[in-house]
Amino acid sequence: MIAEHDIDEEAGWTRIVGNYLSAIAIFAGLAALVYYPGRIGPGAIVVALVAAGLGSTARGLSMAGLAIAGGGFVGGMIVAVALERPIF
Repeated sequence: MIAEHDIDEEAGWTRIVGNYLSAIAIFAGLAALVYYPGRIGPGAIVVALVAAGLGSTARGLSMAGLAIAGGGFVGGMIVAVALERPIF
């Protein structure tokens, strides 16, 4: 007989939290493009790494979080230097 809930409660909560952290990292990575990449970018990368460590249910979401957070940091730094805007 197949149980209704194959995933135990604790693993389910960590994956849900991982998904939300991935979404937050994506938002912060995009925000780093336009607003102080030296402040937001490293924080977005750390949040994305924590989300990947927690193991979100959609691996593409955690990989996208890492890619967008890193790309937002690098792209924001390039834009800030090119336009002579403050980095921090």
